[in-house]
Amino acid sequence: MAFALKISILLLAITMAMAITITMRVIPELDPKPKPSSSLHHNGQDPEPKGTHDPVLTPSKRIGRFLAVNTTNPRATVQCKKDTIICSILVGGGGRGRCCQNTCVDVLTSRNNCGACKKKCKFTETCCQGQCVMTAFDKRHCGKCNNRCPAGQLCVYGMCNYG
Repeated sequence: MAFALKISILLLAITMAMAITITMRVIPELDPKPKPSSSLHHNGQDPEPKGTHDPVLTPSKRIGRFLAVNTTNPRATVQCKKDTIICSILVGGGGRGRCCQNTCVDVLTSRNNCGACKKKCKFTETCCQGQCVMTAFDKRHCGKCNNRCPAGQLCVYGMCNYG
């Protein structure tokens, strides 16, 4: 069992190395083939004087967005420094905005700061009105926040009256 696991990890590593090598293929830095043209233009004049043509430079490697992540937070530029007034203006009134770890957050919908700073919801839970709820089985928040099931119906897998 352990030997088969080691072999599969080795094969995965080789496959990944080959994929990266193929992806990062080097492109020539200068255009090797000059454009075919006659020395005279159709009107009998030289199209451009000799020596003014600069070689075209191309990047040495392809530029890609492999595993690119947008880590910018639109509210990250405002450092609240435990000032809830700034956060209530930015996030919205009604006690929604709080300063948690020097960042303004909406404590009614934030999964990492649900209801209070550093109160993190579990993986299967969603923050609804400042409380961590399981939207797959909660009758008041069935499938999404504030989606109440009618009287007598159960919430199963995020759907009212499933089955």
